Amino acid sequence: MSSPISIRFDPDVLERLRQQAAAIPGATPSGLAQRLVDEGLRLAEHPDVVFKDGPSGRHAALRFGPDIWELIKFLREIDERGNAAIDAAVEVLALTEAQVRAGLRYYACYEREIDAEIEAAERYSVEAERAWRREQELLR
Repeated sequence: MSSPISIRFDPDVLERLRQQAAAIPGATPSGLAQRLVDEGLRLAEHPDVVFKDGPSGRHAALRFGPDIWELIKFLREIDERGNAAIDAAVEVLALTEAQVRAGLRYYACYEREIDAEIEAAERYSVEAERAWRREQELLR
């Protein structure tokens, strides 16, 4: 449950907030302000992370790299552990060691959120493959 807080915005900032919220289906100014504050705090804590819109919503991503969930999924799926896993991610994903470690630090703070994104991506993948197989059967 959220807690209310009284905050005063500069009139120009408030107008921009209202305009941006109006441009996002289902968004409200207060909901958008909540998201922007949360993301701003996360950016301050994790300067190598950015937020990107994607087909399934907004995701934390490495600056100039993949979504954090993609990095974590890769690290889980390879046979390597420890520094060898980091080296594999550097090589396969064309990242620096610093980027991989930044992704791991972010994951350590927001593990449940990233795990949920991985699960959602896996469900989407299964559903997409099922639909593709049905299309292929229809085309035979």
